[in-house]
Amino acid sequence: MEFRQIRLASVGGEHLAGLGDPRAMGWLGRVLAKSHHPDVLVESYVLAAPQEPIEAMSYRWEEEALPRFSNDTENRLLIALNSSDTKYVPTSARARLNLANIIDKATQQGLEVFVVGPLPGLDQDANQKLRELNAAYRNVAQRRNVFYVDVFEALVDHNQYQQDLASNQGLPGQSAYGLVAWLVLHRGWYRWMNLPENLGSQS
Repeated sequence: MEFRQIRLASVGGEHLAGLGDPRAMGWLGRVLAKSHHPDVLVESYVLAAPQEPIEAMSYRWEEEALPRFSNDTENRLLIALNSSDTKYVPTSARARLNLANIIDKATQQGLEVFVVGPLPGLDQDANQKLRELNAAYRNVAQRRNVFYVDVFEALVDHNQYQQDLASNQGLPGQSAYGLVAWLVLHRGWYRWMNLPENLGSQS
């Protein structure tokens, strides 16, 4: 296998940075730990901003992410959508537009894009609003043939996930982040990274 060098820039909120995880890995750290290949160097640059709504992300991502890329590397953009969008985004239509703008601009820049949906919380009213936003985000990604990992629907009623949040002041802990990582790894990550599907079981 020819040696490959991948530069991965990830934009998102506090969950992308692993807030609440005593091991300080979060879901992304766990995913990357299962992505090691001797012929592939993955340079990961995490560009997280706490409580950042999608509109703010759409304004900053280019300025922060593009300098991390090179003409000599495979360049990939990971978008981790924020649960706080229920507080700051006025309508799902506006949310759709902002995500569409990020994906479209990234594609024009020659970037491969992967989207991870927002994580559910403990507040059921907020989760109802988040369900609508999640569906809108998923539709935007699917229309553009971009990978979208719907962690919301997979975990909103998941007992282990909810118990982990309840015991950790509403934040994901090791168990919750592990569940998110499993979903990401098994719903398109290896295909997107062009890595063997069985890589995680070998590491």
